[in-house]
Amino acid sequence: MPKQASFYHGLALSGFFGLFILLMAWNTVLYPSTKFPIALILLISVGPLLLPLRGFLRAESRSCAWMAYLSIAYFMHGSVEVYVNPVERLEAGLEVLFSLMLFVSTIIVIRLQKP
Repeated sequence: MPKQASFYHGLALSGFFGLFILLMAWNTVLYPSTKFPIALILLISVGPLLLPLRGFLRAESRSCAWMAYLSIAYFMHGSVEVYVNPVERLEAGLEVLFSLMLFVSTIIVIRLQKP
């Protein structure tokens, strides 16, 4: 992997782990759900991030592409939460930030890996 692609892959990993830790803390410690089981909420919110993780850690182009596709859903969720829920605006803003960081850096990694 080229040196520049390795930098952006590290940035993508930072966005991924930031998003992962934020979603885990948001749904368990900060604002746990009173209507649904926490395990179900975690499965729905964090589960999709774990599907392409193995290839994403190795910077495989296909897994990076899937991670970019997934980050779009988290961006949309964070954008809606910022607008609708003023109490959780900080967490939603961080979700938007991390998902954008993940999306942009994975797209750059894919672009730099092509011959």
